[in-house]
Amino acid sequence: MKVMLHKNAAGHLSVYVPKKDLEEEVVKETVMQEGILMTLANGWELLFSELEEPLKLPITTEARKIA
Repeated sequence: MKVMLHKNAAGHLSVYVPKKDLEEEVVKETVMQEGILMTLANGWELLFSELEEPLKLPITTEARKIA
């Protein structure tokens, strides 16, 4: 699914999912062999396989929902 990563007003990394009209803060990032797994405040886990370091925000990219 397409998502947008950006910094929220508090300066924390946030994810916006347009199809769900959902915006949540990232509470945990885990580096895995497949990519970066981000856990959102609502409990969703999204896997990003195409993120470049250093991260240039805002960015629209693909993510796969794990949980």
